[in-house]
Amino acid sequence: MPELPEVETVRGGLAPVLEGHRLARVEARRPDLRFPLPVNFVQILTGATIVKLARRAKYLVATLDREDTLVMHLGMSGRFEISRPEPDGAEGSERPGHFHYAPAPDPKHAHIVFETEAGARVTYYDPRRFGYMALINTATLHLHPWFAGLGPEPLSEAFGAQRLKTAFKDRKQGPKTLLLDQRIVAGLGNIYVCEALNRARISPFKPAGGISRPRLERLTAEIRAVLTEAIAAGGSTLRDFAQADGALGYFQHSFRTYDREGEPCCNAPCKGVIARKMQAGRSTFYCPTCQV
Repeated sequence: MPELPEVETVRGGLAPVLEGHRLARVEARRPDLRFPLPVNFVQILTGATIVKLARRAKYLVATLDREDTLVMHLGMSGRFEISRPEPDGAEGSERPGHFHYAPAPDPKHAHIVFETEAGARVTYYDPRRFGYMALINTATLHLHPWFAGLGPEPLSEAFGAQRLKTAFKDRKQGPKTLLLDQRIVAGLGNIYVCEALNRARISPFKPAGGISRPRLERLTAEIRAVLTEAIAAGGSTLRDFAQADGALGYFQHSFRTYDREGEPCCNAPCKGVIARKMQAGRSTFYCPTCQV
């Protein structure tokens, strides 16, 4: 499932064509995704201007010039394709940056289409339909069950070692399990937690309550670093995840731990080998030698 850097990459790709633009036409080609679309979804969005396109945790949050906010979640295979008219009247797709491009999407999985007055068309594809969209009252958005319990953003000033020290106090679960708890910190997922714990040389399994303050300082720094690097690189590529413009990101080339079972640990001068162990139903990649 796309994690924070992937969703932020999508937000950055969509913002230039959606933020500040009026939706001239909206088409819903089916009544549901993972959940049924809101009643009057097309009617409410048609004619609305997207004032701001933001991200909260793994959600895309489009504030409208009316009382509702459009909230979108990519699920496992959701992706957007952007197209806009060229000066010669032809239609072209933007693919900024140096990426490995995704194959052409299958039209039968094109479920939602947004067209702006400026002529851009944004199509939402989702083969597995695990993604979802909702219209939520802007004034009470923070009270909605999807958002009410979320912890701070890991790249915000509200997140730091003290936050983890408080959340981890007396906890016997491993830090990986707790970092995946969206109530502690929002937006982190399996990939980047594995990466950050390896960089910080902290065991994913030992009780989190026993981690010292200096090591938590290092862990928060590594979380920020790995997320920042992934966003700059365009996010990771997992199966059919793609950027907003259809291009695949390449942060997978920078993975030091994730999906590298049996390969040498990258933490110098460690001579260990990356191992994989199931933890809470997910694969944990770590170095048994230096992550203690």
